[in-house]
Amino acid sequence: MTDASTAFSDPQAVARYTEGPPRIVPGYTGMQRMAGLLLAERIGPTGRVLVLGAGGGLELKSFADAHPHWTFDGVDPSAEMLALAEQVAAPHMARIRLHRGTIDDAPAGPFDGATCLLTMHFLDVEERRRTAAEVRRRLKPGAPFVVAHFSIPGGEAQRALWLQRYSAFATVSGVDAEKAEAARAAIAEQLTILSPDEDEAILRDAGFTDAELFYAGFTFRGWVSFA
Repeated sequence: MTDASTAFSDPQAVARYTEGPPRIVPGYTGMQRMAGLLLAERIGPTGRVLVLGAGGGLELKSFADAHPHWTFDGVDPSAEMLALAEQVAAPHMARIRLHRGTIDDAPAGPFDGATCLLTMHFLDVEERRRTAAEVRRRLKPGAPFVVAHFSIPGGEAQRALWLQRYSAFATVSGVDAEKAEAARAAIAEQLTILSPDEDEAILRDAGFTDAELFYAGFTFRGWVSFA
């Protein structure tokens, strides 16, 4: 693994992207399905959903497959990853608008729900706080916000153990052991990984309520909260 800007712009890395999450994120497909169900609890059969970090198109396809009357705005800073999203979610592109950039480039809404899956850990703490607040500002009252990303309890010793487990899971899932170890080292050095308590505090500080943990898979955790 290299830094995010390189990994998400390199043509070969982007071409292989869709193979990655199911191998390195425990229960990835189930997590996506749960995210869609949590959105549907509040959205109903029709609605407009903001997907932050939509590059690659995997969650767009998952949500659009399951909910044929939802529309989506997907936001991602990588042009290459947005091009991949167009391919992956091709059958649904009449209902999807893609925007290159960050939360600042997302439409004003108001949206019926939002997701940010496997993205927040690329942002430093202050940018994560600002992003959560900007998502909240774009949501209708009571709308769900579903997030999932690296989140590890305990101190540095615990973090090292859990990242080693991340590497071990990737290896048994078919990732080359040397590449899995290189990914572990890069993650430890480059990503901003908070504790679950800190992650929940960011949601509360942004104005979200009733944050509930719905997913935990080794180094990854996911929450639903409400605007």
